[in-house]
Amino acid sequence: MRINYGKFSEGILICIGLTVVGLVLQFTVGSVDWNNLAWPINLIILLTYILLLFILYLYRKRFHLVGRALHYTTVVPALASVVIMTLVMGLVKQAPAHSGSTDLLGLSKMTSFWPFVLIYGWNVTILGWAIIKHLCTFKWRKIPFLCNHLGLFIALTCAVLGSADMQRLTMFLHVGDTQWRGIDAEGRLKELPLAIELKNFTINEYPPQLQLINNETGKALPEENPEHLTLGKDFTHGNLSGWDIRSLKRIENAVPKISGDTIDYIESEETGATFAAFIKATSADGKQVRQGWVSCGSFLFPYQDLYLDTLQTLIMPDREPKRFVSEVIIYTQDGQKTGIAIEVNKPAKIEGWTIYQSGYDETKGKWSDFSIFELVSDPWLPAVYTGIGMMILGAIFTFVIPRKNKEENQ
Repeated sequence: MRINYGKFSEGILICIGLTVVGLVLQFTVGSVDWNNLAWPINLIILLTYILLLFILYLYRKRFHLVGRALHYTTVVPALASVVIMTLVMGLVKQAPAHSGSTDLLGLSKMTSFWPFVLIYGWNVTILGWAIIKHLCTFKWRKIPFLCNHLGLFIALTCAVLGSADMQRLTMFLHVGDTQWRGIDAEGRLKELPLAIELKNFTINEYPPQLQLINNETGKALPEENPEHLTLGKDFTHGNLSGWDIRSLKRIENAVPKISGDTIDYIESEETGATFAAFIKATSADGKQVRQGWVSCGSFLFPYQDLYLDTLQTLIMPDREPKRFVSEVIIYTQDGQKTGIAIEVNKPAKIEGWTIYQSGYDETKGKWSDFSIFELVSDPWLPAVYTGIGMMILGAIFTFVIPRKNKEENQ
């Protein structure tokens, strides 16, 4: 089958024209600054845009572009342009949202790149006119189409225009402190309609591990596939590269006690206490036996290793956090007081803000006395979710409605 590319010439020229205009704008006025479209400007733009779509469609016979926009010869080049722009976006490393473009053209900030914005805007416009056309000639069998396309239109427009109203702040809180301000990506303080008091912060860690390292390179052994032993509560002995490793004693919270040239560990609950194990290591031939304390250390006490021979040493790497939880009290402007535990993947939601557990003082590990929160407010998100929900309903109706029509005909 031969494709007559002449039929698509008008649609192709529109996309080329939008790209050229976008490049001119990019080099004259700079990238699109979505922050200038914050509430209520974004709502005014959205309502004006929708009204303009309706007016242009009603007078489509006077505007050649509107009449041609819904023809496949215009739609196909528009979709192809979107695909190309999206591929470029995927191939070029994108700069963080709070920073500027890292290249002269602006491809590293595609969502603010004028050609990208105009091409996507053209596709959304075609989508809007298609929705209006089917609304004006409404039939029940068109419900799947309307749900899919109207949902996509709502999700795209609200996600783009609502991005200016989204706030993402970081808050640092010490245990016992109360804070009502957050820091944005540019380091500016922002006052919040709520305050957070950190009552307690706890960390649960994974069991400690033992590894062998090369004395010269410091790399874990074997270098091609490092091995480790997990010192769980039931651990008694294991094998590392031929060495028989036995745990003779273990202390969950220990501090070193230095006496002359020897180091011993005693149980303690003081700040900085760390895990320590008394290890006996025997070589494969049984000729070499080494024993002593091994500890991962803490921000206050150094780690302790066990020298085995000239080639290798037994160490205990830093323990990995398994779960960290912040127990907080959230105060709102209307006098509400809510106590809640916040942890990773279990945020708190209040007053339109979602509060995530972001981090802690990693240098102190389980003895961290402050917590890091990320607070996100996106007032347009419910509209975006509504659009996505409509697309899901459209997919369901695609299978349901034709079947019902078929049954009725029978």
